[in-house]
Amino acid sequence: MNSIVIVLALAVVLLTLVAIAALVMVVRHTGVSRRKGPSPEQVAAAEAEVNEELEQARRQAEEIRGQAERDAGEIVKRSESVAESAALMRKEVEEEGRLLKSEVKELRSDLERRESRLVEREQRLDEEARRQADRARKLAETETELADRRVELDQVADNRKKILERVAGLTAEQAKSELVKEIENQAKREAALIVREIESEARKEGEKRACKIVTLAVQRVATEQTTESVVSVLHLPGDDMKGRIIGREGRNIRAFESTTGVNLIIDDTPEAVLLSCFDPVRRETARLTLDRLVLDGRIHPQRIEEAYERSKAEVRDLCVRAGEDALVELGITEMHPELITLLGQLRYRTSYGQNVLKHLIESAHIAGIMASELRIDRDLVKRCALLHDIGKALTHEVEGSHALIGAEIARRYGEHEDVVHAIEAHHNEVEVRTVEAVLTQAADAISGSRPGARRESLEAYVKRLERLEEIAQSYDGVEKVFAMQAGREIRVMVRPDAVDDIQAQVIARDVAKQVEEELIYPGQIRITVVRESRATEFAR
Repeated sequence: MNSIVIVLALAVVLLTLVAIAALVMVVRHTGVSRRKGPSPEQVAAAEAEVNEELEQARRQAEEIRGQAERDAGEIVKRSESVAESAALMRKEVEEEGRLLKSEVKELRSDLERRESRLVEREQRLDEEARRQADRARKLAETETELADRRVELDQVADNRKKILERVAGLTAEQAKSELVKEIENQAKREAALIVREIESEARKEGEKRACKIVTLAVQRVATEQTTESVVSVLHLPGDDMKGRIIGREGRNIRAFESTTGVNLIIDDTPEAVLLSCFDPVRRETARLTLDRLVLDGRIHPQRIEEAYERSKAEVRDLCVRAGEDALVELGITEMHPELITLLGQLRYRTSYGQNVLKHLIESAHIAGIMASELRIDRDLVKRCALLHDIGKALTHEVEGSHALIGAEIARRYGEHEDVVHAIEAHHNEVEVRTVEAVLTQAADAISGSRPGARRESLEAYVKRLERLEEIAQSYDGVEKVFAMQAGREIRVMVRPDAVDDIQAQVIARDVAKQVEEELIYPGQIRITVVRESRATEFAR
């Protein structure tokens, strides 16, 4: 309302100013007319101008008044809206005040409840502390009583110990040692039982598959036995050929022996001569040379040298062909020519009646079958088994173990390091580190120990059987020992009153261990301990 009054006052002042301005102009025109004596036209023009200016001032005053009224209306509207907003805000403030009061009241009640709970908890803690103190006091009293009782028990135990020592006639240390011995014996018996159970379970799981693999391998690649000898026999067309071989004053035989390095033995054997040499390749070369000379009929030193050179080339070709045939049979490729030649030379070498080249081929087949079952590199294992005895081709020329010699040769001619390791480790000259070396050892043992693969001298065979019986007979409680199945099984008969079942198992294991340490034999030897109890009565 104050603003409306101010606007109306401004409008009145403006109108007053306009009227004053009009009067001033009228007075100005009147004065001029008085001084100059205006004409009626000028007076009429001045009046018209004044009237016009008054009219304009009135219109402006009306416009200002209308604008003032409109502004006053807007101001009234705004003041009303402001009053409404103020009322709404007052209501909101009052509502928030009520909410705050209720929240404060709730918080105050919550705090009061928490304070009451804290007071109750403090009271319970005080009671628990008192109970713990009572319990600690009781525990201390109990410990004191236990200590007193422990002292009494120690005194009683000492008295009992003295009484027992006096009654038993043993000191505590002696009784302890006897107890330890008894416990140790019992532990050994229990360990033997556990070992026997584990071994039986392992045999059930492993023997079937192992026997299957080994028997299949042996049946598939078994080869015949050959005769090991350092002598070759050459049949002649007639006994008169012996004189031509000897020559005048032994000239031909001396030339033959000096050229070939082989001893030529001519005795009373009809239509046959003997060639003796430790080197099988050299002996075969000499046999071909003599056979060529006998067929030709011309025997003299120059002809002997020519025939020897041709025979040497033929034997070399035969060795290469034998090595290549072995590689083709096994499906092995890319081998150094010198290794192939050395491999073929083993065609003329035997070991315990078993041809070495055939032994290598057989071992490679066995190793390949086992590698296939184990899902490892079959070609690499076959290569290891084929070359494991390659050193035997040079053992008569180089000193040392054929395993180490063969490993050095394989390394020199670029074989893989796994192959070299399998060769040098197949007789445990070095520690076995790879699966290929283990399979090579197994294939070598299977090929050499299968029935009919090798033979040994009668003297060595008898000594081995005697030693087997001596080892088994040396144990306490053994009554009789029988070596059976050509020394591949030992039957040990024990006295039932001196040896129980667990001790029989221990004797079998000890005998097997001693046999492994002292004897060298192909294959494996079974030790069977028999404990038999008999009860006999007579009916009358």
